[in-house]
Amino acid sequence: MKIIVDAFGGDNAPLEIIKGCAESVSKFGVDIILTGKETKIREVAVENKIPLDHIEIEDCDDVITMHDSAESVVKTKKNSSMAVGFRLLAEGKGDAFLSAGNSGALCVGATLLIKRIKGIKRPAFAPVLPSVTGCLMLLDGGANVDCRPEMLRQFAVMASVYMEKVMKIDKPRIGLANVGTEDHKGTELYRETYGILKESKLNFIGNIEGRDVPSGICDVVVCDGFTGNMILKTYEGVAAVLMKEIKNIFTGSTKGKMAAALVMKDLKAMKNRFDYNTYGGAPILGASKPVFKVHGDAKAITLVNAIGLCIDYVEANAIDVISASLK
Repeated sequence: MKIIVDAFGGDNAPLEIIKGCAESVSKFGVDIILTGKETKIREVAVENKIPLDHIEIEDCDDVITMHDSAESVVKTKKNSSMAVGFRLLAEGKGDAFLSAGNSGALCVGATLLIKRIKGIKRPAFAPVLPSVTGCLMLLDGGANVDCRPEMLRQFAVMASVYMEKVMKIDKPRIGLANVGTEDHKGTELYRETYGILKESKLNFIGNIEGRDVPSGICDVVVCDGFTGNMILKTYEGVAAVLMKEIKNIFTGSTKGKMAAALVMKDLKAMKNRFDYNTYGGAPILGASKPVFKVHGDAKAITLVNAIGLCIDYVEANAIDVISASLK
C-alpha cells in the first residue's frame, strides 16, 4: 500500500510529519510519498537522523497556509504540497492522501479534485472523538454549514459504514443532534431528518442533546456543519480547560502533589483516553478516494495513528461499501 502525505501541512511540519512517516513505514510496512520541497525534507531528515527508506519525495515549491482561502488549492496554489498530493491521488499514484493542513482547502480539494462518490450530495468532515465508553464520530464537523435532510441521511449512512468497518463497532448507534430528545423538537431540517432516519435501516436511536455527546450514548452524532463545528470546538475547549484545572489542583500545593502521587497512573490513563492523538485523523467521507485530515497540531504519533486508520479504511473497501449502501 502507498500513502501520500503532505509534508508541509500543520503546525509542526515538516519534522513531525517526516518522523511520523518513517515510524509508519516501520510499523505498517507501507510505502510513503511525501509532497513538499525536497531539499528541505532531506535536510530535516539528515539533521534528525530520520531514515527515508520506502519514502519517495514529490518536489513542489509552495505551501497552503492556514490563512489561505479554501479555493487556493484549485486556483492560486496548484503547485502546493497539498494540491500536488491531491493530483497524485487522482492519478492513482497512491491509495490515500493525508494532510494536517488547511481544513477548508482539504475539503475543497476532496470535492473538486478527487470528486464525490456517485450519489453523494456533499462530502463531510468526520472527526472521531473520545467518549466515556470509547469513541464516536461527529459529522458534519464543519464542511457544510447549510444542509438538507437527504444530506444528513447520507452522513449517517457513511458514518455507520466507517464505524463498523474501520472502528469495528457492530451496528453503530446513530444519534441526531438536537435541542431536545422529543421527535418534534428542532428546526424543520431536524424534524424532517428525524422521520427519514427513523424509517431507515440504520440503528437510529433518536435525538440527542449536546450534554449526551461525550456520555457514549451513541456511536455517531449527525448534524449540519455549523452545529457540528460548534460541538467539536466546544468539546476540545472544555477538555483543554478541565485538563489544565486538574493539573493546577495536583501541582498547586503540597497536599495536591501528595494526592497526585497516589492517582498518577489513573490520571495518565484518563488523559490518554481523551487525547486527540489516539485517533489521529478524520476522514473526508463522501470523497471517491480516501482523504484524511490530520489534526493541525499533529506530532509524529498523531500521524502514525492516522495512517493506521487510513490503512484500515482502504483495506475495508469502505468507499465501495458506502456506495452500495446508498442504493
